[in-house]
Amino acid sequence: MSSRDTHLIFTPTANFVHALTSNPVYPFHSSCRFVQVVVTAEWESYEAMLRIMHIVGARPNFPKVAPILAAMKGRPDCFQQVLVHTGQHYDYNMSKVFFEELELPNPDEFLNVGSGSHAVQTAAVMVAFEPVLARHKPDWVFVVGDVNSTLACALVSSKLCIRVAHVEAGLRSGDRTMPEEINRLLTDQLSDLLFTPSKDANANLGREGIDTSKIRFVGNVMIDTLARLLPKAQARPILRQMGLKPGQYLLTTLHRPANVDDPSVLQGIFEAMLKISKMRPVIFPVHPRTAARLRDLGLDAAGTNLQLIEPLGYLDFLALMSSAGLVLTDSGGVQEETTFLGVRCLTARPNTERPITIIQGTNRLVSSRCDALITAVEAALRDQRSVPGRPEFWDGTAAGRIVEVMANL
Repeated sequence: MSSRDTHLIFTPTANFVHALTSNPVYPFHSSCRFVQVVVTAEWESYEAMLRIMHIVGARPNFPKVAPILAAMKGRPDCFQQVLVHTGQHYDYNMSKVFFEELELPNPDEFLNVGSGSHAVQTAAVMVAFEPVLARHKPDWVFVVGDVNSTLACALVSSKLCIRVAHVEAGLRSGDRTMPEEINRLLTDQLSDLLFTPSKDANANLGREGIDTSKIRFVGNVMIDTLARLLPKAQARPILRQMGLKPGQYLLTTLHRPANVDDPSVLQGIFEAMLKISKMRPVIFPVHPRTAARLRDLGLDAAGTNLQLIEPLGYLDFLALMSSAGLVLTDSGGVQEETTFLGVRCLTARPNTERPITIIQGTNRLVSSRCDALITAVEAALRDQRSVPGRPEFWDGTAAGRIVEVMANL
């Protein structure tokens, strides 16, 4: 017997019994009340590790979870990890290709909930997720962002008294007509730890009565992924393949219901892009929701400089975004990414949950009306002012700060 081995009779904790009974190397029966075992340093380490369950469901989640998984993997003495994919995004280009390009591990659990109304989808995630918690018994459930899977998994975990950590907490648009805003508000109220990307998020949480001891300002974890993969993205041949010159084209993304579900609004945006494409080529990777609406309206860009293309993987989209002369979007993540990249951005929304991208970044809000879009694009293309610096802690190391918090709980 080595000097570090000790004979010990003790009453096992629930965590220790789980460790023994779930590992075939230690074939003890969970019903035993007293166990005489040889406790090694390895067993003690096993008992001390935190079991972390990460939740992903939709495209915006993947680049936020990837760096946290990687950072925790670098601390095998502290963390065991389980990755759960709810299947909220079911299109290949909106899910699987992201796992490949972001070097995410295959999910340990895939819930395959698919599409549906907000109520149907949220309920489906809750029903499918509860037995996953029972199987894995995590110490913490990590949810990111503001999609339906975020709220659903936070709610189930909280009801089962499993602690919840919310990454990207505290963002507020003030617009409760947006489903994402409801998801943000409720998830933050349920969470035991709230990791914020910017200091305005801390202020929002404080106004809502969140205990400040739960809040940690760690920076923007999505930027960790962007910073790591930017060189790889810029080496992609997509610009050459599409005949594009850096800085000489516009990139567009649209998917918010307010922009794509109202036929008159979508038609106005489409007409604006057709007119803008006479100034510069416009590249439009079309979200499945938007593609369906365009087909319904019979809108077509054939023979113009407006290129409607299939949704792109992370690397190709980042390549196009980093070299664009201007980006027109309604995506929260794109507002942040363009701010980090120093690319001018127009957001076709009346509000944003990321005001720091306006105060310190390259983003500007613009009406979705056809004339307003054209005027805003013309002004942005004329603007020769230098772009602002990056917000605090948007430096590619936010995941490391999260891991330090968790390792020192």
